[in-house]
Amino acid sequence: MEGRPISGLARLRDDFPILSTEMNGHPLAYLDSAATTQKPVQVLDAMDAYYRTTNANVHRGAYLLATRATEAYEGARAKVAGFVNAASPQEIVFTRGTTTGINSIAFGWGLYHLREGDRILLTMLEHHANLVPWQLVARHTGAELVYLPLTSDYLIDTAALEGLLDERVKVIAFSGMSNVLGSIGPIEVLGEAARSVGAITVVDAAQMVPHMPVDVQALGVDFLAFGAHKMLGPTGIGALWGSMERLEQLEPSEGGGEMIRDVGLYESTWTDIPHRFEAGTPPIAEAIGFGAAVDYLEAIGMEVVRSHEESITRYALERLAEVPDLRVYGPDHLSQRGGAVSFTLADIHPHDLATILDQQGIAVRAGHHCTRPLHRLLEVPATARASFYVYSIPEEVDRLVAALHEARRIFGVA
Repeated sequence: MEGRPISGLARLRDDFPILSTEMNGHPLAYLDSAATTQKPVQVLDAMDAYYRTTNANVHRGAYLLATRATEAYEGARAKVAGFVNAASPQEIVFTRGTTTGINSIAFGWGLYHLREGDRILLTMLEHHANLVPWQLVARHTGAELVYLPLTSDYLIDTAALEGLLDERVKVIAFSGMSNVLGSIGPIEVLGEAARSVGAITVVDAAQMVPHMPVDVQALGVDFLAFGAHKMLGPTGIGALWGSMERLEQLEPSEGGGEMIRDVGLYESTWTDIPHRFEAGTPPIAEAIGFGAAVDYLEAIGMEVVRSHEESITRYALERLAEVPDLRVYGPDHLSQRGGAVSFTLADIHPHDLATILDQQGIAVRAGHHCTRPLHRLLEVPATARASFYVYSIPEEVDRLVAALHEARRIFGVA
């Protein structure tokens, strides 16, 4: 073992009020950031300030307060665009989260472009959010679902493209980073494969954008979806990035106010992108909180975020290897994985294990993590998952390992 890392970001913990609380009589060790991240005071204050000083609906009011609200809302869009290096804020559509973003593509593009005999190419890594929408669209259109397998080291097997990639493939949709295995997707390879047959590429970037630098102009993909709540922002809002060429091909999947240019009794016309995809009153405070989260992460630097997670994940993998009967699922090489570490311990059910950990103030996830097909492939009904972010520190890993040893004792496997 290389030794216990010193977290350069430990000073940030003071920005997160919830991290100073106790759970079950113990200091909280929050190790479930892949599910949702905690929020710094800068995000909480930005949302509070909106409601206290700027609360008005956007885009329609002719008074000063509405103008200020609109400026704050569209300013947040510009921040998110800059965060992923979009060519223009117009390429950022605010959504309810990653799931809504992917559904918008499946139903706004897939329903209009897919036909019987076409193929939708997915991978065995996929979260239900990047699987179920395509199942629904396949049912409506007659398109076929096909899957890229995984290699023995838990990576997407791009060698299998040779037998699956042809002109029938119209969509390649895949995870940028697995929420279970931490595996980083081969974005450039799959993007090039899609272009070679004229298919669109859709990246589930829920775990990717919060954890590493992302430049959508350099990736060579068509759509990328992510959520604010996994990157220090509020729940209920996310972003769908698309190239302008592809967004022009997308039909709205929701209709109503805000997204129209004109409405008649029998037909309507749409307003400009991105507003045509944002029907109804938008989540204004959440967008402002999203922008504040972007400001916070940019002040740290995404290269620093990635380096910190590599350090804490390395330490976690080394320490977890000390626990007898514990199996970790995911790539061994840190360059190929993120900070989600899923594991099983002997024959202890992960739900029981998570309950024991919770009694010591340690919050981990347990279950199939919205990836039932992947867990069937792994031949386990569920896993426990510890996942890290900018506020994670080595002491929390130490507490996790000590609690796992205690769980072995309690369940009689020591």
